[in-house]
Amino acid sequence: MSDPGTIRIKDFDYELPAEQIAQFPLATRDASKLLVYDNGRIQDAAFSELDRYLPSNSLLVFNNTRVIRARLIFNKSTGGLVEIFCLEPLSPTREIQEAFHQATAATWKCLVGNLKRWKSGTLVRQCTHDGNLYRMFADRAGDGDDGTFNIAFHWDPPEKTFSEILELMGHIPLPPYITRQTEQSDNERYQTIYAAHEGSVAAPTAGLHFTTGLFDRLHSKGIETDHVTLHVGVGTFRPVSVEQIGEHVMHHEKIVVSKKSIERLLNNLDRPVFAIGTTSARTLESLYWLGVKLFRQGSHSLPAVSQWDPYHQNAEDLIPVKQSLEILLGYLGAHHLEEYSGETQLMIVPGYRFRFLSGLLTNFHMPQSTLLLLVAAMIGDDWQTCYAHALRNGYRFLSYGDSSLFFNQQV
Repeated sequence: MSDPGTIRIKDFDYELPAEQIAQFPLATRDASKLLVYDNGRIQDAAFSELDRYLPSNSLLVFNNTRVIRARLIFNKSTGGLVEIFCLEPLSPTREIQEAFHQATAATWKCLVGNLKRWKSGTLVRQCTHDGNLYRMFADRAGDGDDGTFNIAFHWDPPEKTFSEILELMGHIPLPPYITRQTEQSDNERYQTIYAAHEGSVAAPTAGLHFTTGLFDRLHSKGIETDHVTLHVGVGTFRPVSVEQIGEHVMHHEKIVVSKKSIERLLNNLDRPVFAIGTTSARTLESLYWLGVKLFRQGSHSLPAVSQWDPYHQNAEDLIPVKQSLEILLGYLGAHHLEEYSGETQLMIVPGYRFRFLSGLLTNFHMPQSTLLLLVAAMIGDDWQTCYAHALRNGYRFLSYGDSSLFFNQQV
């Protein structure tokens, strides 16, 4: 493989008209368009027809993270607004599921809008629900080194959990290219119907198109489904601001995969596996590199996956996929763990060889983004043909937009 760090991000640019960025979801989830690409051929379809284009013995892997109401808007006594965007917990626990069940008080790493309006003092937000008064307080508790701030929250009544307080007072964090204000309907539509584990500040948008009816049709065809968890961070919106990819720092994201799901993947390596979204793709591929690192470094502790791990390996360091998963399962069994829980920084760019995937279902992504690089890793330069076709034929782009099914051209 040539050095992926020399890839120029400007080679992954295209003109995206503002009118093709979807500002609202369609009335029905699976009414969106579906572009199907396989071996140089493009087909236009409806998403509700997805079952027609997948092999009957496929395994689909979904990201079941749940978007939190991460945006909190406080009114200052002087009339100004301060917006706090919760990113990740700091104390009393950094474990994200525990953090949501924390009562009384918690400190989070946050972004702060209109910071100049908040030099000091405590911000207060309150609301009434079912006749009860709830209050939330925010204090600055230190500055991060990456433009973030440590914000100490406490609330009344203190027995409520942080999750319950966010549900009452927070707003769904729509991405910045959706330029309108959030509406009540976004609480449902910017969430997959199978979302289960709180922790994301952005939706795994490939899954927004799925309905119970479509799941029924997929299952009736013999197509199976499974779930992993990757909590999407705000870094997913971070533009690539350097000329060469080697200078870009990929964000870390929390992943959780059950032992049962890893066993299922191991037992189904001979069937087509499709990732539903780039987050599912990165999670699945991270499992392989975890096994490789355990093989090379020993099983004293579970390593994290760094962004350049796949590109800095010698051929003799690589092992078969089956062996990698067996090593990972062996570690979990030896330590009496029912799931892998850790972080991935994996960056998938052209030149990467997919270990699991026969294809990828995903929305259309921003120009010059790491998500577009992942698409290009799967279908090569034909991403340009597919995106040009989508633009000419009125496809809607980005989070609330239409979908694409790309078959892996490496297979």
